[in-house]
Amino acid sequence: MSKPSAGAPPPRHGLARVLSKLGLCSRSQGQVWVRAGRVRVNGRVVLDPEFPVVQGRDRISVDDEATRQEALVYIALNKPRGLVVSASDEQGRATVYSLLQGHSLPWLGPVGRLDKASEGLLLMTNDTAWAAGITDPSSGKEKTYHVQVRGTPGEETCRIMLGGVEDGGEMLRALAVRILRHGPRHAWLEVVLDEGRNRHIRRMFGVLGFDVVRLVRIAIGELALGELAKGRWRHLDAGEVEILRR
Repeated sequence: MSKPSAGAPPPRHGLARVLSKLGLCSRSQGQVWVRAGRVRVNGRVVLDPEFPVVQGRDRISVDDEATRQEALVYIALNKPRGLVVSASDEQGRATVYSLLQGHSLPWLGPVGRLDKASEGLLLMTNDTAWAAGITDPSSGKEKTYHVQVRGTPGEETCRIMLGGVEDGGEMLRALAVRILRHGPRHAWLEVVLDEGRNRHIRRMFGVLGFDVVRLVRIAIGELALGELAKGRWRHLDAGEVEILRR
């Protein structure tokens, strides 16, 4: 891809997107702020979230306070079962943000999702470009899960999951599957995905006649959950951030 020439005008982006890129809020929250009349551009209230601005040149303020680029923060969190991955929930359910209260953190958005019943490694950041690189299907970032199911699937089940099963008109496949251990009524398997459709693993096992009892994400790319306790979080170091950027 060719680079813009030195004389090319600076890129313009929608106002809500720029608020997100500054690490102040999500794009959807930025849209709410703009429509509520809380945001000014060069001293004038703007009500259109798509109003074009040049980051770093146009003066943007929220509630009459000048904006600035927040320090970029990257954390890994061990999500417990029962929490919603959302800043707020219309049903009043507890969210992962309850685990961050009382800490001096800027706004952070989740990198991808884990449903309410799922557990394990969740990344959060205010670096929207970094997050997009991880969630983009073309990035090839593998996600590894440990899954407990009712029943005793065998090697044939693993083979079918690698080939793919159809559910609701979608083909759902696993990149790798192996049986970790099993007893008379339950089994644990390791499942690796290189794509992430809605409830991907639960749907695959459901088609094959197995109910998922627990689903724990243990790694994203080369970053493993490790010994991080349930409900706790930690900052990523610079090396970890760069590994996931590649």
